[in-house]
Amino acid sequence: MSKLEEAREILISLQVPVKQQNTMCCCVLLAMAGLEEDKPWRLATNKWIRIHDVIGFISRNYGISYAENSRETLRKQAMHHFRNAAFIEDNGKATNSPNYRYRLTDEMLNLIRTFETATYSTQLKQFADNHDSLVDLYASKKAMRKMPVKINGEDFTFSPGKHNQLQKAIIEEFAPRFAPGSECLYVGDTTEKDLVKDVDKLRNLGFEITLHDKMPDVVLYCEDKNWLYFIESVTSVGPMEPKRIKEIEEMTADVSAGKIYVTAFLDFKTFKKFSENLAWETEVWIADMPDHMIHLNGNKFLGPRG
Repeated sequence: MSKLEEAREILISLQVPVKQQNTMCCCVLLAMAGLEEDKPWRLATNKWIRIHDVIGFISRNYGISYAENSRETLRKQAMHHFRNAAFIEDNGKATNSPNYRYRLTDEMLNLIRTFETATYSTQLKQFADNHDSLVDLYASKKAMRKMPVKINGEDFTFSPGKHNQLQKAIIEEFAPRFAPGSECLYVGDTTEKDLVKDVDKLRNLGFEITLHDKMPDVVLYCEDKNWLYFIESVTSVGPMEPKRIKEIEEMTADVSAGKIYVTAFLDFKTFKKFSENLAWETEVWIADMPDHMIHLNGNKFLGPRG
């Protein structure tokens, strides 16, 4: 096994994400340990080293050239993650200082020096007992950033981002105001397409669902009025324009329930950006002004202000 493959084995055993098992990260680990191809792991060192020195070491010993202007790439893709995992430490200088340096932590040094020996598994367990793996650490951070939302009385989480922030507002702010008592039959997530999808109820209402259909972002159903709300959550693309209405009409040709088409925006600025593309006979809801709707329905709502 080559030194690069051995370095990858170490990173895998330490449960780093796949992106941090790449060749660059393996090379950085070897450079930080000062290990040439023919030098055993027991001779690893943890001398203070600059990224400039890391690049030079990799080029001289492993024939892989990283340009000087790729230092920030090494910092973001390797050093940053290695420091989070307690593989390395820095000397506390400002990052733009010529004296800024990294080295392996003593714990990491002690661990890799035992690689392929009888004591490696013991050292690995000891390291794991004292430090969260990057996989667990990042999963925990990702979970903390998720947005809790209650849908049909059940607890879910949306991934972070403006699109899901708006979907959360549709469920929690729009629905109680303008679709009271409604049930959410469909809502997706940016990472989990069909977070909620009541296929049986959708089919009973007449939906013809195939893998090729693009569902509206949110579908609500008011049983007492027999109304369906098709809502698009728009932060950058996808308002209720005539072409989109036609697509949904084709998908719901056998649906007899009343159909309401809504485009939701986070703010008035985004609404203005799409206002010229919106279809007539549709509704607009803006999360910044949750108590009001804009009706693109002509004289249907024309009358004295009461």
